[in-house]
Amino acid sequence: MNRPDYSSHTPNYYLSKLAAPIRNSLTPEQLEAFHQILNEAIPKPSAKLVDLRFVIDLLVSRFYIVLFIGKDRRAKKRRYVPQVMTKMGNTIAIVIILLGANLTISAFILLAAYLMKSAIGIDLLPGHFPDTIKRFFHVAYADYLMLIK
Repeated sequence: MNRPDYSSHTPNYYLSKLAAPIRNSLTPEQLEAFHQILNEAIPKPSAKLVDLRFVIDLLVSRFYIVLFIGKDRRAKKRRYVPQVMTKMGNTIAIVIILLGANLTISAFILLAAYLMKSAIGIDLLPGHFPDTIKRFFHVAYADYLMLIK
């Protein structure tokens, strides 16, 4: 499915959608006034620190998730004042989402590094890993026994 390219939707784009007889009947002043109004009405995108968009396809339906993080440059104030609990809940949700994304990305990086290490044939812990763990606990237990004597 093709997404429309809204960045190309300029005032001239919308004015070109007018029927030719109507567009030709406008005076240059009217055309300029429409151009200015459309220029103000078309939203201007602002830079975002995080612009994350993805789709989750399930068997029954399809969901999209969008996460924007950036400075709030909107001119209009909210019609309501958010309660303290709402602000805290939103802050907690953002922290959990960012931590989850960070942990997921870190896990994929570590998995890729491990698979690459294994493919190259590098063995960081010679012997079998369970034997190494048993040896570690045996040494730690022996040290513990020496401490209590």
